[in-house]
Amino acid sequence: MLTHVLFLLFVALAVYVQGLTGFALSLVLLGLVGVTEVVSLTDAANAVTVLIVVNAGIFLYQRRSLRLDRSLWPAAAASLLGTLAGMAVLTVLAAGAYDVLRALLGVCIVGCALLLWGTPDPLPKVSPPRAFLTAGGLAGVLGGLFSAPGPPLVYLMYRQPWPLARIQESLIFFFGIGALLRLAVFAPTGLFSANAALLAAEAVPVVALVTPLTARYPAPFSPPTVKKLVCLLLVVAGAGMAGSAVLALV
Repeated sequence: MLTHVLFLLFVALAVYVQGLTGFALSLVLLGLVGVTEVVSLTDAANAVTVLIVVNAGIFLYQRRSLRLDRSLWPAAAASLLGTLAGMAVLTVLAAGAYDVLRALLGVCIVGCALLLWGTPDPLPKVSPPRAFLTAGGLAGVLGGLFSAPGPPLVYLMYRQPWPLARIQESLIFFFGIGALLRLAVFAPTGLFSANAALLAAEAVPVVALVTPLTARYPAPFSPPTVKKLVCLLLVVAGAGMAGSAVLALV
């Protein structure tokens, strides 16, 4: 019972962060799950897939005036192949290398946090299509592997000369589409366990409660402060997960 309550608290925090930044739901939730091991990391990743879809639907409904930039479509196309490749790797690792998966995700989370922490100022003009193509492909691999596609595309999007609200809405839309694809592939194959379905069912009401609040009300801190706090949380969670996984392997 306590593990489920703790998992739901992690979900609430991750959804809140997602609403403020447009990313990090997967990274925050999987980072906290990985370092505490309250539930299986594989089941948590599959549950997160459902939560991202729900979060995106509710958030974008609250922001019905959203405007999606055409630059996202090359990224979306490239992410399809990347997602399939990531899911193939996950199938291999989850079968007999659980701690390797945890260590890999922990290192990835720390690296992504440091990358996002040092995001330079916005560019004077929108990046070329090849940049979105590359970021979309890398995001697809991470999405298929960990259900955490954020970092490559987030880094690129936050460099665009766009308002913060437009960046948030575009990212949440993109991640929702990617999660829907992952769910459509995993669910019929039997890789989506009953426990993952239970975790998702428990967490959906939390997502439904927290998401509208973050969509309607602005963050109490400035965007740079929010980003730094999120990155600090990711570094702590990712380092803790990677460290415990390495100790288990040794």
